[in-house]
Amino acid sequence: MIRNLIAAGALVAAMTAPALADAIEGNWKTQSGETAAISSCGGSYCVQLKTGKHAGKRIGKLKADGSGYSGKITDPANDKTYSGSATISGKNMKMKGCVLGILCRSQNWTKM
Repeated sequence: MIRNLIAAGALVAAMTAPALADAIEGNWKTQSGETAAISSCGGSYCVQLKTGKHAGKRIGKLKADGSGYSGKITDPANDKTYSGSATISGKNMKMKGCVLGILCRSQNWTKM
């Protein structure tokens, strides 16, 4: 009986837990064709370019935020940093950077 109660409690907890973001770690092909690596770093996820003109440059730091990610994204061409977010659906990720929350640009990346 106790075993059944524990199993039922675990099932209820799993059903009521908030949805977690899809996994962001790994290599991603950016919209412009470069490879960006996203890896765990100090409780967040760091985004670093691996190929292209700005290879080796860290361009973002994001934290899991419910069903997506949020943090800061840097444009490597001009070194300007923006409020950023990412949402993942399967092997596709939409990266978005905004100034003052109203002027936004987005890119679609694909997991490699």
